[in-house]
Amino acid sequence: MKNHVTVEEWVKRFRDIGLNDDAMQKWHRLFEQENPNGHQSFLEWLGLPEEKVTAIRAKYA
Repeated sequence: MKNHVTVEEWVKRFRDIGLNDDAMQKWHRLFEQENPNGHQSFLEWLGLPEEKVTAIRAKYA
């Protein structure tokens, strides 16, 4: 059993429930605005490197 979900798996789940790129960007933007520490933790939980986390958060700040 693996210990974490990959970004690709997470995106597939979003797509499976009908989210397109615009909806996923809105989700990130809301997450960052409403709970920046939670967004940081989530991105780290996905196993993203620090520079990728920083870039994603800057994009949606």
